[in-house]
Amino acid sequence: MKPASLRPFLPRRALRRRLPTRRPYAFVAPGAPTLQVFNDKVKHLQRERSAGEADTSRKVDYIRDEDIKRHFPNVLDLGANACNIARALTSPPDPSSGPLHTRLSHLTSADQCSTLLHRDTHLPFNDLLPSHSRITLPPPDAPLPFAPQSFNAVLSSLSMHWVNDLPAYLSQINKILKPDSPFLASMLGGDSLYELRTSLQLADLDRRGGVSTHVSPLADIRDIGGLLTPAGFKMLTVDVDDIIIEYPDTFALMMDLQAMGESNAALTREMAGLRREVLLANEGIYRELHAEGKESIPATFRIIYMIGWTEGEGQQQPEPRGSGQMNLADVLGGGGTPGEEGKR
Repeated sequence: MKPASLRPFLPRRALRRRLPTRRPYAFVAPGAPTLQVFNDKVKHLQRERSAGEADTSRKVDYIRDEDIKRHFPNVLDLGANACNIARALTSPPDPSSGPLHTRLSHLTSADQCSTLLHRDTHLPFNDLLPSHSRITLPPPDAPLPFAPQSFNAVLSSLSMHWVNDLPAYLSQINKILKPDSPFLASMLGGDSLYELRTSLQLADLDRRGGVSTHVSPLADIRDIGGLLTPAGFKMLTVDVDDIIIEYPDTFALMMDLQAMGESNAALTREMAGLRREVLLANEGIYRELHAEGKESIPATFRIIYMIGWTEGEGQQQPEPRGSGQMNLADVLGGGGTPGEEGKR
């Protein structure tokens, strides 16, 4: 949890000092302390360890390698990981369409983990981009180091599920976007890894007589609209997709999660890690509940996709309330009750 204000404890002389009011970056005004769910230092160390094993880390990029179908001149990839979006832009999604990197002028990839951000600087895709820069972001509780209205679009691929103060984070993204510009993002959420979550809870209960936090909490799709709207985004689109991946066993699944830098970083987790008897019980329970007689086990990754636009001139606006000329019940085939035609 962020510390409370130090203002009551400062001497009067310090309170009278005039501080510069102009800031060269978008910021969120300080307010009440926010609830901290994740340990930022632990998550940074997990991602550093993941990037240190470069070959293993590349093998588990299958979740983050998604197609990008929009283009804008000056684009920010926020939470870039190993520049997965930059690599996707240089690979045509199908033979009939050309590379997407030709449709933008400059791409800025930004991430807090410098080792992961620069993991693939030697790969060929870096030479295909027209203009590409990498920026190491400050700690999570610091403001984004970008001037207001700097970018035509902001993209984020599977990194926001580790943000503690998501409302403030989205508000900062809105500020660094130019008017009438989109924010396109995907994040893990909802029932991701529900198989692992339930089997670990049962294994804990069976072997230890209690339940501990082994899978980090995630936002639900119903929460996303309520987060984007207060941040200032308009014309929202939110969708969800389940990606089910087969693993030979739970140990392979956990090794891949560690290689991704996606291990549990909740503050309430046990520092000692999982015990051997819990791991073995988890393997049996997982297979009993979810394998359905197969040799492999499924793991569900629920991806929440979102698009929001900053306010700008010429955007589509909703019609005034009560201006509709057609009964929705007629469109949906419900019709109306007899004698109500004259009331419409």
